[in-house]
Amino acid sequence: MVDDFVPEIWSANLLQHLATRLVFGSEVLTNRDYEGDIAQAGDTVHITQMGDITVGSYTAENDISVESIADSTQALVIDQAKYFAFDVDDVVRRQALPGWVAAVTQRAAYKFAQTLDSYLSNLMYVAAHNTANDLGDQTSDTSDNTAYGILVQLRQKLVEAGCPMDGLWCVVPTGMYAQLLQDSRFVNAQASADGGAALHNGFIGRAAGFSIYESTTVPQVTSGIYNVIAGSPVACTLAFQITELKAQEREKRFGQIVKGLQLYGAKVVQPGALATAAVTIQA
Repeated sequence: MVDDFVPEIWSANLLQHLATRLVFGSEVLTNRDYEGDIAQAGDTVHITQMGDITVGSYTAENDISVESIADSTQALVIDQAKYFAFDVDDVVRRQALPGWVAAVTQRAAYKFAQTLDSYLSNLMYVAAHNTANDLGDQTSDTSDNTAYGILVQLRQKLVEAGCPMDGLWCVVPTGMYAQLLQDSRFVNAQASADGGAALHNGFIGRAAGFSIYESTTVPQVTSGIYNVIAGSPVACTLAFQITELKAQEREKRFGQIVKGLQLYGAKVVQPGALATAAVTIQA
């Protein structure tokens, strides 16, 4: 078998590398409130959402009104299943540098993360697009610093929708980040937020009330137009797990096959806690 292959250790290692590369799927942008244990694709988590409360005026002369609290149920379905599989020839393995199999597995973790982030970003975009929090077409232009203004408008949409203000985030494409770096308002806020320290997991600083993240998986429904998304961690819930990671002997050749399976599902449970803008980036 593959040298030093311990399924439990490798599985944890793969999850660690996956987590360090997630942007939309990070625990800062989404919540894992209903994750629990995922056994197989098709598992369903039923989420109960309570209705709103009415506040009345009290007087000593009148009885208070007792209301029944309505609730609704949403289903979080684990309906996404992704895998990787690669073979390791015995001769190749013996000639390869130490850690070759682990390095390939880490690369698989990156591809898992990229696939999951694309799935989540599109899910969030569709939800935000169907609310009043869609800014519509916007232009990000270096000459008049409109990138920062888009952030301000997105925040205004979320505030007006009653979105919780704690933990607000916004994910921008690389071209928009490049323009923000030329705006003193963003640069000064960024320096204040992180002290100039190295940033991780796509986090590039704070501005306009948001933690700002950079990602290559910002949706493009129309080519060249980026659907920038902002929101709160309460908006979307995610459940995922690496359920299988194993090596086995190949039947007709000397060598092994290493394969892994990832199961996940997500649900936008609070669409009003998301906002979006269709941004065209002008040089």
